[in-house]
Amino acid sequence: MSYSFLAVLLTAHISSRKSSVINLGAFDFFNGFLIMTNLIQLEEIIEKAFDNRDSINSATKGEIRESVEHILNLLDKGEIRVAQRQDDGQWYVHQWLKKAVLLSFRLYSMRIISGGANESHWWDKMPSKFSCWREVDFKRANFRSVPGAIVRHSAYIAPHVILMPSFVNIGAYVGEGTMIDTWASVGSCAQIGRYVHLSGGVGIGGVLEPLQAGPTIIEDHCFIGARSEIVEGCIIREGAVLGMGVFIGKSTKIIDRTTGEVFIGEVPAYSVVVPGSCCGKQLPNGEMGPNLYCAVIIKRVNQKTREKTSINDLLRD
Repeated sequence: MSYSFLAVLLTAHISSRKSSVINLGAFDFFNGFLIMTNLIQLEEIIEKAFDNRDSINSATKGEIRESVEHILNLLDKGEIRVAQRQDDGQWYVHQWLKKAVLLSFRLYSMRIISGGANESHWWDKMPSKFSCWREVDFKRANFRSVPGAIVRHSAYIAPHVILMPSFVNIGAYVGEGTMIDTWASVGSCAQIGRYVHLSGGVGIGGVLEPLQAGPTIIEDHCFIGARSEIVEGCIIREGAVLGMGVFIGKSTKIIDRTTGEVFIGEVPAYSVVVPGSCCGKQLPNGEMGPNLYCAVIIKRVNQKTREKTSINDLLRD
């Protein structure tokens, strides 16, 4: 079978599945075809196992356990990811990978997890990403992890990331050059882009269940101010700047004060956002009700302005 025929076959198959779970730029078409075939088989095993999950426990062996462990290893290396941005800007979520993560909770028993400070231990099901790592492994990974940084196995950390004392949960993806500052947390399966800054105490929510819910996503070049919280599968689009203490969930109104436009669940690209409030509804006695929290887009900038202007200057009204 020729390489050209394999290329056509692979391209047609990927198109029929909306989005590839792998980054084909990392493979030639021949290897890409073999990997895609393997992933299709893995998906079938996981879907069937999840439908019969009540029968799965720590005693389960064979292809189910092997498939889940293989998927967690691929996620850990960044060779596959739970969600990927498509050419039209929409994010495609591979729900079967979330199912594999959920199955791991049934397969693994509680055990001592080593790697704590001063030879302390944890009691958990999922090992640390850094279990059994040696100096050569850290050098190969090429990111910085200071004392107190916790990353669970199956989370991917790209080169040039800086991990201050922080927490990155199962299945998450952290892109190249990103800064995870002190006491920031990245939830299960959350997707963090390239050159993002998550300031101190930021919380990025994780979403494993319900299955139909998408993960929380922070796209490339975003700045998230200290103690902000982004949860419930919301998306912060590329280049957006969020000031300190901005809280965004699926019910949060995000109001553009220039146009009056209201966004729910998504901050537009290159928006500058601060905490605010909007008028409440009138009470039965005729008085105005209490104001409600909202996030306010105070300005929008282009890419050049975003690159050349300091964060403090952008946030000044």
